[in-house]
Amino acid sequence: MFKRLINKLMNGGNNSEATKEATKEGTVKFFNRTKGFGFITSNDSDEEIFVHKSNLIDRVKKSDKVTFQIEKSDRGLVATNVRRLK
Repeated sequence: MFKRLINKLMNGGNNSEATKEATKEGTVKFFNRTKGFGFITSNDSDEEIFVHKSNLIDRVKKSDKVTFQIEKSDRGLVATNVRRLK
């Protein structure tokens, strides 16, 4: 959250460049629609990142290719702004 605020202040309110650099690509490893959570494997590493249904822009399922951003939470890394690649 502070990183976004700093980027916004440094870019004069235009956060599009900072967001573009922070966007990652990966594959949905697992997603349970009933429970509302799953995991994404980043293309940059074999790291698995938690995703909650509240952070989805598009509906996703296992093996979907996606773009997303990463935020730190008190429980670890969380994928946000998750979009399915078409």
